[in-house]
Amino acid sequence: MDGKEEFLKEFGDFYGYPNAPKSIDEIRSTEFKRLEDTVYLDHAGATLYSELQMEAIFKDLTTTVYGNPHSQSDSSSATSDIVREARRQVLDYCNASQKDYKCIFTSGATAALKLIGENFPWSCKCTFMYTMENHNSVLGLREYALNQGAAAFAVDINEAVDQGGASRSFLTSFKVIQHPVQIRNEAKVLEGELTGDAYNLFAFPSECNFSGMRFGLDLVNNVKQNAEKILEGSPYSKGHWMVLIDAAKGFAAQPPDLSLYPADFVVISFYKLFGYPTGLGALIIRNDAAKLLKKTYFSGGTVAASIADIDFVRRREAVEEQFEDGTISFLSIASIRHGFKIFNTLTTSAMCWHTMSLTKFLKRKLLALRHENGESVCTLYGNCPLKVSRHDCGSIVSFNLKRPDGSWFGHREVEKLASLYGIQLRTGCFCNPGACAKYLGLSHSDLLSNLEAGHVCWDDNDVINGKPTGAVRVSFGYMSTYEDAKKFIDFIRSSFISMPSEFEKRYLLRSKSIPCPTEGFEDRLSSSACHLKSITIYPIKSCAGFIVNSWPLSDTGLQYDREWLLKSLTGEILTQKKVPEMFLIKTFINLNQQILSVESPHCKRKLQIKLDSNSYLPGKEEFYLQSQRYEVQCYENEINQWFSDAVGQPCTLVRCCQSEYCFSLNKNRSMGMCRDVNSKVNFANEAQFLLISEESVSDLNNRLCSKTQKLSCGAPPNVNPMRFRPNLVISGGEPYAEDGWRNLRIGNTYFSSLGGCNRCQMINFYQQTGQVKKTNEPLATLASYRRIKGKILFGILLRYDPGNKARLDTNSWLKVGDEVHPNSE
Repeated sequence: MDGKEEFLKEFGDFYGYPNAPKSIDEIRSTEFKRLEDTVYLDHAGATLYSELQMEAIFKDLTTTVYGNPHSQSDSSSATSDIVREARRQVLDYCNASQKDYKCIFTSGATAALKLIGENFPWSCKCTFMYTMENHNSVLGLREYALNQGAAAFAVDINEAVDQGGASRSFLTSFKVIQHPVQIRNEAKVLEGELTGDAYNLFAFPSECNFSGMRFGLDLVNNVKQNAEKILEGSPYSKGHWMVLIDAAKGFAAQPPDLSLYPADFVVISFYKLFGYPTGLGALIIRNDAAKLLKKTYFSGGTVAASIADIDFVRRREAVEEQFEDGTISFLSIASIRHGFKIFNTLTTSAMCWHTMSLTKFLKRKLLALRHENGESVCTLYGNCPLKVSRHDCGSIVSFNLKRPDGSWFGHREVEKLASLYGIQLRTGCFCNPGACAKYLGLSHSDLLSNLEAGHVCWDDNDVINGKPTGAVRVSFGYMSTYEDAKKFIDFIRSSFISMPSEFEKRYLLRSKSIPCPTEGFEDRLSSSACHLKSITIYPIKSCAGFIVNSWPLSDTGLQYDREWLLKSLTGEILTQKKVPEMFLIKTFINLNQQILSVESPHCKRKLQIKLDSNSYLPGKEEFYLQSQRYEVQCYENEINQWFSDAVGQPCTLVRCCQSEYCFSLNKNRSMGMCRDVNSKVNFANEAQFLLISEESVSDLNNRLCSKTQKLSCGAPPNVNPMRFRPNLVISGGEPYAEDGWRNLRIGNTYFSSLGGCNRCQMINFYQQTGQVKKTNEPLATLASYRRIKGKILFGILLRYDPGNKARLDTNSWLKVGDEVHPNSE
């Protein structure tokens, strides 16, 4: 029995919409054709719109005249009818009576939450309570509460272990653990003065966007009715409790039934439901709750009348009209009915069972993975039963991976490798700091220490002090398939369950050995058949370089190498990763004439810049790059306009002032990050020189050829050494012999190795017929045999050896043909 047959044997009644007009395979082949080569697993971040859905929307918008609903024309009246019907659909989706609830359209769930926070009747008698598993957008409500003197605190809600299946009440089935109370305003009333006439707010997500855990909706009734018992008589439990559900994640497959669980506020975002439209959400609000919100601002559409030169305004009476400032996004609102049509066809129950089957399948497979030494590979987060019969686990699988020795694979390493295999997922804390800290076991001290080490959201600091700073999240949507889950499992197996390669063993052994002393350095240099094959200078960071037969050296490396860079008008450094057109900008420096020449297919004339330029603007600027402070000289508008035309966006050229170069080391330096701390570096990312071996490139090409033949996918790619943007290319010796070099001499110049160069997706860009294209090679192949501690290493970084007596002087040159003498001790 193959894998899918086994899966369908267990989940066939739940997977694939057996009772719908289309099966999951038909849905994918007709409505999501763009996913043919992509495994999309970030539906918690943003689910995907159907192609048929978009066709229906386009037809609707191109055949119907929609007018501003703040009018009485025929088109405006028709639009108002569409908006009114959309409100009804939203309320019907969560079984909310139009007599008791209203639907207020906003720009998203965050805007809906902000509306509540700004207008809630906060006072020093109020309490804001929220679960640890809340999104930052919910935590932001705390600012409004604390600023008005209210108390705020987080709670953990733990489900008790079921014993004997006996029926129990909420109070005996759950344990509410209160975190410390936060009070910002010193004028807070004494606890003895807290009264029952205040309005309190409790917020929780219907589904945690970190772990996928679904909260029981009986929280709504129990908090509203039994807050004092739940909080065990805390003085902060007194008053009228109102409940907010953040349904941005959980609304798609399991919307709250507001006829049974009458929450006061529910916030949603439509792109989380059916992909389109973005920038549209809603606040579902009880009429009684709406009366308590105290709105100050008024705008077009929210007033019945106002007088400009006296203090007079009369607001509209309808709840929606009071809170929807300005003209609502009526075209987006008109589009949501096409999304609801899909949901009504498939049914929310079937979508829930479909995603649940994939979630449970993936969790079982991940938990079963073992390294060769028997150690578990995967640590899952969130309590979710693996039985098919239950719905209390959402469509999210959140986890981290471990090595055989128990250390963690970084979540960013997983994400970067996944992208090479066409797998799109998300990593980090997902804007949910409480759940992240709770499941990863991060204390307040850990979080503050990580911040001091330079860690912020979305960066690459994925493991600090031996602990992960975030997790890997896979999330399924109604169009996800068994094949998506299977490809992801295969990716984990092939990339994270294997014995260390010979390269990894050698590299780790070398990194743990004692540094080689510089005394007697020249005597230890071995005779070598290696020689310097080519020299390349890259004057402008990320632009094309030029090859020379010989070139002078300076205290920053090859003279003029990466001495210039391009910045956007907002200060962002431009690189090929963001602007691939930079690859097409050719450069050349004439040393005799002291001129930098630049060409681009997008510019008619060649640009010539004198190295001792008088076209600098007066004064100097400074900025930070790679944790370093630079002072730079800027150029006049004519030069900046040329580069703006070349890259297709406004930018400026700046030149490093070498004499005022300043360096500061990032606190969180780790293996593979070989930023040179002992010598001057211009705008290079890590070191003065990058050296590549022709033999190593040849071995890589042989592997690419074998891989292509095995997969029968056309002509193999042939990677030129220049793809890696090296300064120095050597020829001779064995492939990857450079991995073990500690020191070397090229001609009469001495260098020290800083270790392997960590490669990124920039090496996947290549030029063909005057255009810049991108594939997943050669990085994907390199990742299969050149990965160490999350880094994909190829080539080595060099600097001048500071301890050698034969120091570099100003007359030193490198020449093609120079012999290369390495020392591997």
